[in-house]
Amino acid sequence: MTPASYPPADGPLPTAPELANAARDFRLRMAVIDCETEAALDLTRDHHGRTINASAAATARAHRDKAAVEAYATHLAPHAEALLDAARLALDELPPARHLAGWRAVLDGLAVSTAEIRQALDHPATPGSPAERAQHAALWPHLAAWADHGSTAGNLADQQGGRHHKAPLADEEQQLWTERAQAAQRRGELELTESWYAADGQPITLAYLVEDDDSTVVALRGDPGAPGWQVIGHYAHEYEAGKALPAPVPPGVLRADVSRFNRPAPAPELSLQDLIRDVVEGHSAGDASNALLGAVQRGYAAGPMVRLQELLEISGQFASALEIVQGRQIAARLAALSRQIEFLTREVEEAAEDLGATVAVLPPRRTPVLRARPRPAVGTTPPSPPPRASTTARHR
Repeated sequence: MTPASYPPADGPLPTAPELANAARDFRLRMAVIDCETEAALDLTRDHHGRTINASAAATARAHRDKAAVEAYATHLAPHAEALLDAARLALDELPPARHLAGWRAVLDGLAVSTAEIRQALDHPATPGSPAERAQHAALWPHLAAWADHGSTAGNLADQQGGRHHKAPLADEEQQLWTERAQAAQRRGELELTESWYAADGQPITLAYLVEDDDSTVVALRGDPGAPGWQVIGHYAHEYEAGKALPAPVPPGVLRADVSRFNRPAPAPELSLQDLIRDVVEGHSAGDASNALLGAVQRGYAAGPMVRLQELLEISGQFASALEIVQGRQIAARLAALSRQIEFLTREVEEAAEDLGATVAVLPPRRTPVLRARPRPAVGTTPPSPPPRASTTARHR
């Protein structure tokens, strides 16, 4: 892309929704590129996930890098700087909250990436040359940053001049609706449907308040699982609620350094199906022992049971990070399950070692059954089947 392809300075300024759509379009295109790249990289790995064709893997990544540069040039290059400006203006208008400093840091990081990409687009390397490959590879982290976090800038741009909750309930009406909703919650008839955070950091939850076979959409502010939440509005349907309530802001992340579009190479691992097959096809106690030990192996190439425990642990961290009562309760359950898996893993490991110490093979009476039966020789007549026993009942 050449500098002349950028919008002229005297052209019409894009609106905030148009800027936000540019970020969304780029992310969608990057998601397609990521899926295509993963499919290509899968062809370069064995069934354990180890790369066996490094040259083909490098070619797949080079194709990814080039496609990402082209996607940025098409969707974001004309709008990136205006999008960041609109996001900063919206950020300055938001009420004070804990997350504003983090969002400002995200915008600053995207600005750095924008400058790096713009420099490369203005001074492209020779097409098809090793220098172009190196240039595109160097841009990939910046392109991935926009794919990961451009939605934050787009959402903030949408916040500019956006709606706010302008019609809160009067104190008496709010108290009445809160009491009705609390009573419905005790009856099990307050059905939570959707939750988000407003710009001031307050959680908002939509729910159906069911009374006498009739339901009303109500909006709650606060944690529905803890004392102190309030009803801040009631509506005929969810669409009306969505127009009246504060717009949602970008949700948080569990780990700040994780990138959807810049993942580390997967560690090799054995699947449970492979381990089960090893046992079924084994002959000695050592074969079954090795399969069990593979399931509980720790470290880089961890086995399925260890991965399951990791999943429970990280899911517990996620539930706790929700910062609501129900999330903390579920986190405690997952922590208990993780401890049980750890105990079970040690038991399996001990049983596997005991089985490996067993000097034994399967007895020869467990003979195999051939799948393929021999066909008759050419020119011979197959033997006639034996006569079938009569099934007619004899009467005495």
